Amino acid sequence: MYELNEDETEIVSLVAQFVDREVKPVVQELEHGNIYPEKLIDQMKEMGIFGLAIPEPWGEACVSVPCYAAVTEELSRGWMSLAGAMGGHTVVSKLLLAFGTQEQKDRYLPKMATGEIRATMALTEPGGGSDLQAMRTWARTDGDEYVVNGSKTWISNARRSQLVALMCKTNRDATPAHRGVSILLVEKGPGFEVSRDLPKLGYKGVESCELTFDNFRVPKETLLGKEEGQGFAQMMRGLEVGRIQVASRALGVGRAALDDALRYAQERESFGKPIWKHQSISNYLAEMATKLTAARQLVQYAARKYESGERADMEAGMAKLFASETAMQIALDAVRIYGGYGYSTEFDVERYFRDAPLMIVGEGTNEIQKDVITKQLIKRNKVRS
Repeated sequence: MYELNEDETEIVSLVAQFVDREVKPVVQELEHGNIYPEKLIDQMKEMGIFGLAIPEPWGEACVSVPCYAAVTEELSRGWMSLAGAMGGHTVVSKLLLAFGTQEQKDRYLPKMATGEIRATMALTEPGGGSDLQAMRTWARTDGDEYVVNGSKTWISNARRSQLVALMCKTNRDATPAHRGVSILLVEKGPGFEVSRDLPKLGYKGVESCELTFDNFRVPKETLLGKEEGQGFAQMMRGLEVGRIQVASRALGVGRAALDDALRYAQERESFGKPIWKHQSISNYLAEMATKLTAARQLVQYAARKYESGERADMEAGMAKLFASETAMQIALDAVRIYGGYGYSTEFDVERYFRDAPLMIVGEGTNEIQKDVITKQLIKRNKVRS
């Protein structure tokens, strides 16, 4: 299914074995208990999963974006939360590689590759949603420091990450507004508080938090790159791989739901025959498999586009839009196939149904994806007068 070399194929296979051997036997207990999967995260570190986006000389197991997408799908097939634990980390890795100074790369990337340092990104603000240009978090200059005030919300892995790529305004008077946005690479300290964990429908085990900054001081050297006002463009590039990652999570959830539905449809009988032989059930299965296959092709297309170095915001938006909606539909249809048992917490399909909506609203809502897609369509296909 994937155009991967031999080494990358082996990596995906090893992750699949990890999921089957280590994740699936414990996922229900961890998920329903909302327990942080410390042992599984440590095993992911040992396997090099947190360094998959970090090349030499800082890392040892860098893979292509198509391979990264395949690894993400495998992790999500076992438990979407595990893929969420490394999603923002990868975006920050890519931001550092593309825009960081040599000192920033040398400081963070070696420890990020091993998972000793875990990173996340802080974009969304209370009341701000997808309108990143309207952010209120501000970093004013005071000598050779920035003084940060503001708040962020829905920040995954916030308590257990040592590095935060903080998107904020360094010039509140800039026109247009996005030219006043910068990214600061911050570590926790006085004035930086992880204020609370947000309760969630799904995506259990991994924390999603609110952050507050109250006269939080950081050195000027925390600015990503060397020039203020580049943060919005930098993050838009980072979100391309972020949206490919979220789309890959959706593939994993959809695949798990389809796998379970296929097995159950063969084992469960009604009216004297396996339920897959009833046309209503077989139609569900056919549509689930077809849409999942189409979604995977879109994700891999976007991954190859990004890997080539070309702009991939439209392709990543398409992949995220289609894969997430597909995962939601497959999860719902799996519940239908299971019938009453699909509503029981004894079976995994109810978890897929709770996890799937995150990919619809995360990393930019699907309504935002449609806007991104349309703008790029027009830009790439302008009518000449």
